[in-house]
Amino acid sequence: MSLFLISRHNYSNVHRICRMTDLAVLALNSGGLVPLAGMVLPSHLSGERGRNRASGLPQVAADDDRAAVLAWLERYQDSPATLSSYRKEAERLLLWCVHQHGKAMSDLTHEDFLAFERFLADPQPAGRWIMQVAQKAPRASPHWRPFAKPLDRQSQRQALSILNGLFNWLVQAGYLAGNPLALRRRKSIARPAKTSRFLPHEHWAQVRATIEALPANTPRLAKQAARYRWLFSLLYIGGLRISEVCTNSMGDFYWRRGADGRERWWLDVCGKGEKTRLVPATDELVSELMRYRKANELAPLPREGENLPLLIPIIGASRSMSRSSVHELVKDVFRETATRLRELGPEHEGAALHVEQASAHWLRHTAGTHQSHSMDLKAVRDNLGHANISTTSIYLHTEDDVRHDQTSSAHRVGWSVS
Repeated sequence: MSLFLISRHNYSNVHRICRMTDLAVLALNSGGLVPLAGMVLPSHLSGERGRNRASGLPQVAADDDRAAVLAWLERYQDSPATLSSYRKEAERLLLWCVHQHGKAMSDLTHEDFLAFERFLADPQPAGRWIMQVAQKAPRASPHWRPFAKPLDRQSQRQALSILNGLFNWLVQAGYLAGNPLALRRRKSIARPAKTSRFLPHEHWAQVRATIEALPANTPRLAKQAARYRWLFSLLYIGGLRISEVCTNSMGDFYWRRGADGRERWWLDVCGKGEKTRLVPATDELVSELMRYRKANELAPLPREGENLPLLIPIIGASRSMSRSSVHELVKDVFRETATRLRELGPEHEGAALHVEQASAHWLRHTAGTHQSHSMDLKAVRDNLGHANISTTSIYLHTEDDVRHDQTSSAHRVGWSVS
């Protein structure tokens, strides 16, 4: 049964509810699965009379499951990446409840979540649940689906952890009587060796080499190569988050004259939690900015208030790219670098595996780590926008190694050898 209850005999009702908006078209073309913003829950699956609804006075105004989920998500409006991740998992659960399981979220039991966990590992039928296009389709596309692929064990654990947080909050808010996920057995799994989530200098050099070797023999390829180089400059030199790349604009660059009379460029970044920080636009970063703008046939430097995105799409230059699209650009470079390393011989397999695991956020950690090798830690803290210097201290990997070696050589019990 579709969230829009689409069938021949009630199509007119759907028309009335949706007024044939894009969401209705999306529902018709995607087997009824629509993102959270467009969901219309059938009354018997809305959760208004769910068996797990609390009997006391709720502390939220929500009267059905969708409204309750939206109230929970509202708390994360200032953290776009977290909001996107949490929305995705709640969305999958609500869609599964209606389209696959035939139960309201407020009716779910411990046994239901065992079934849901199995579903996460193998969402069937695949045509309904899994993207069938090469790249992730936008949420308004008829090709959109809740999954890019079945979830591996680690992703399943992450999904259920997020949903456990949702249900705990709904219990605290007086919307639900109990949390069925609290009964879930935490399975111990063999953990691989902990991966350092940054690129050492030699791996970073290989990533740079990949970008520098990108083809640029046609106008389109030249623009693409310039975009990759500029993106990695922002992420490494500026230490920016993906969300900051997507939401800030060219007009956020500006210069000011210091007390010593020198002119210095800065990037005024609005970041996580709507907090602002000034990122030094180094001579190298400004040079890369000018190079990138020249590749896009723009004036060398942005004017004050220019609202052109920091990262310009190849098509539709006035709009910002989505976080998922930018993430995919970064992953493309890491995958290509890993492939090239493997071609150098089996002795490079370890480096290839490490680079292959890297993500956009690794570049922020890489920037912090490399800066901490030669800069005052307070400067690194301010560059990255950390509230507490203890957060910045996680980048002192070399310092930890030195401390380990010093402790090993200088701090001993000295047992006699029998």
